[in-house]
Amino acid sequence: MRELIIKKNDAGQRLDKFITKTLDLPPSLLYKSIRLKKIKVNRKRAEGNQLLAEGDTVQCFLAEEFFEKKVTESSLGSITPHLDIIYEDEHIILLNKRPGVSVHEDEQGSTNTLITHVQAYLFGKGEYDPEDEQSFAPALCNRIDRNTGGIVIAAKSAEALRVMNEKIKLRQIDKFYLAAVHGIPSQKEATKKAYLLKDERTNTVKIFDKNPPRGAKEIITKYKVIAKSTDTSLVEVELLTGRTHQIRAHMAHLGHPLVGDGKYGINRQDRSKGYKYQALYSYRLRFSFKEGEPTVLDYLNGKEFRIPKNEIYFTEDFGITKKQ
Repeated sequence: MRELIIKKNDAGQRLDKFITKTLDLPPSLLYKSIRLKKIKVNRKRAEGNQLLAEGDTVQCFLAEEFFEKKVTESSLGSITPHLDIIYEDEHIILLNKRPGVSVHEDEQGSTNTLITHVQAYLFGKGEYDPEDEQSFAPALCNRIDRNTGGIVIAAKSAEALRVMNEKIKLRQIDKFYLAAVHGIPSQKEATKKAYLLKDERTNTVKIFDKNPPRGAKEIITKYKVIAKSTDTSLVEVELLTGRTHQIRAHMAHLGHPLVGDGKYGINRQDRSKGYKYQALYSYRLRFSFKEGEPTVLDYLNGKEFRIPKNEIYFTEDFGITKKQ
């Protein structure tokens, strides 16, 4: 029998979620073990959806093989972290993710990812040790496509992660993107509504103005032209809904595909000009929390963070350079 003591980063989650993160236990065996009282809380019969509190004890009458650590200290100690940190405090880190960097492990199992570098960075600072944690590891709160750059939020604690995920779910974080698009929109500023249907097989989406097929979801995209050249425009886009490839597909549907976008535009000429990725950057975010129960992240409310326009590679085409 092993007894697990619920620590601060373990508290506030369901028993079944805690066990899934802590032990290498198949789901079917997990629920069978709870039902047969081989997993108890405070030596009493428990339910899978039971919320755990700091100081609770979980008794596990299971074979030793299920207690092997999923992450080892040595795997993080061997990594030299490379991060562009915009802001950091005791709860979160804001990072400037460069285009071409994966946020999470890919199908090949690469560890050269943004989250791995975050964990290695915190391990080196002594703020995170997988040997001391049972169910928590520093995690990213939002994702950005591999070939898109921009601000990514990382949580240092389980509480910060839960709060930030809830704020994102409630759309209390405003996200703004810079994009270089082909052509010059006739409307210099507009809010466009449409419907988006995702094709899981091809990992692409289609946009419909009306009569959307079953399964399509409404999208709202707000844009403003802030600079232009002969045949391209620099636009600021605010996502009022957040769907897969929304900006890329919606702007292409409006007749202004992103420069360098090989999926929703024709980028053969763009690549000859040196564009390896779609010209899209999540360059600004603002915390706009609504009133509610106090949280550990309330101090962020009203704060705005941004990556200067002149540090984004494609803005040079519009006279915005690092010399300014």
